[in-house]
Amino acid sequence: MALRRSREEGRRGSASTLVIVGLANPGDEYAGSRHNVGGDAVRLVAQRRGVKFSLERRQRAVSVTIPTPNGPVTLAVPTTFMNESGAALPPLLRRTSLDDLSRLVIAHDELDFEPGRLQLKQGGGLAGHNGLRSIAQALGTNEFARLRIGIGKPVRKEQGADYVLQRPTGAKKIALAQDVSNAADAIETLLDYEFEDAQRRVNGASG
Repeated sequence: MALRRSREEGRRGSASTLVIVGLANPGDEYAGSRHNVGGDAVRLVAQRRGVKFSLERRQRAVSVTIPTPNGPVTLAVPTTFMNESGAALPPLLRRTSLDDLSRLVIAHDELDFEPGRLQLKQGGGLAGHNGLRSIAQALGTNEFARLRIGIGKPVRKEQGADYVLQRPTGAKKIALAQDVSNAADAIETLLDYEFEDAQRRVNGASG
């Protein structure tokens, strides 16, 4: 209830029907890493649509709101580090007047999926993802939607942290760029269709 009251007290601007947040670490050091595929996909959608992100005062994410057949949709990428992503959500949701957290979609890397696999889903566990954990703590719930972008697993589990932060080279770099492009396609499907229809299209195409 405290989160709801704070959103109502601080809201401004027109309401968005959907808020899509791509997770990434900021800075050149992490650019092109596996961990950044969510943020990279959201940025690619903005580039395709010919719009630019802006950072408003007191916000902890860059964002832009665009018109769609289903109403205004806000695209955003936190400016925090991944494990502090949750700090960006309350001010973003206040600005976009989004109360229904099922209309919040978090695009993120997914170790449990092989590269190339995508899944749109509502709610679920956090699968050890620090960005999702931070968001769930900030919102007090796991019941937001996700676009899970497969990046595969390292050979050994203890290599996980290094693996997600690596910037692939050669053929793996090209493959990762294609995965980001496919994830951007999935986000554009969300812009053009209602969630359940988009879910069928994205999940069906990804097998």
